[in-house]
Amino acid sequence: MTAERIVFLDADSIRTVLRAPTFPHDWRSYPRTAPAEAHARLQDATIAVTNKCPLPGELLARLPALRLIAVAATGTDIVDLDWCRAHGLAVCNIRGYAAETVPEHVFMLLLALRRQLPAYRADVTAGRWQQATAFCFFDHPIRDLHGSTLGILGRGSLGQGVAKLAEAFGMRVLWGEHKGAATVRPGYVPFETLIAESDAITLHCPLTPATRGLIGAAELARMKPDALLINTARGGLVDEAALAAALRAGRIGGAGFDVLTVEPPRAGNPLLDLDLPNFILTPHVAWASGSAMQALGDQLIDNIEAFVRGEERNRVV
Repeated sequence: MTAERIVFLDADSIRTVLRAPTFPHDWRSYPRTAPAEAHARLQDATIAVTNKCPLPGELLARLPALRLIAVAATGTDIVDLDWCRAHGLAVCNIRGYAAETVPEHVFMLLLALRRQLPAYRADVTAGRWQQATAFCFFDHPIRDLHGSTLGILGRGSLGQGVAKLAEAFGMRVLWGEHKGAATVRPGYVPFETLIAESDAITLHCPLTPATRGLIGAAELARMKPDALLINTARGGLVDEAALAAALRAGRIGGAGFDVLTVEPPRAGNPLLDLDLPNFILTPHVAWASGSAMQALGDQLIDNIEAFVRGEERNRVV
């Protein structure tokens, strides 16, 4: 059996121990790969592993030995899938590994914002409680999750995991239909209804041409004035400048984000400039618990081994 030549372009993107594939292989790992370095590193590869290093069609066309792209993540927007379909290049991804860790992060953000954790923490640090005349200090309105409405856009494993926690908290769950859909599926509400009726909206959809800019100025204007927007999916789903403007103007209650349009945001981002107690930004770590990363790593090798055996596992293309 000819040894497979496997190249992991951005191995530092996950922090876990990968077991060695059981078939003959030559494995090369690079901590990070700039787009200009990808061709040289993949020149003789039969299997490319990437998390966030982009693989456009013009690059893939120059890699005739490549047989499989194993994406070390769920999102596949970094790969030119249309090119892969047209040229018979297999692509697989990781699924279900973050079904607990991402929902927990969503509820960390929801609870922190709904109960004004950043604002009260800042008050204690500033000495305001210490100077209060009463035993408690409640300058900021606290709202329970119980009895509120959570709108979820995206009904995959992550959206369903969030819904399960929401129901445990006593929240009403709305599933949003696709934006602009002509018909509404059973169990869903129109996109516009979800925007208008939700006390909090959480995004769990992939970034595609259809979902880019899913939430913009118009949607933010139609949200309840005390509603929260949570995004642990992809930064491009939201018009970040419009969100920053809405938060500064007090048009929505707050937002919790784990993603930005460009990561890392070396050139800046409108959301980085916000210093508001009702906005929380974390650095794309909702998925990154130790157990979730180990599950991701194990599934990555499972996918590669299945492909070499001639099986289709977690295939996108």
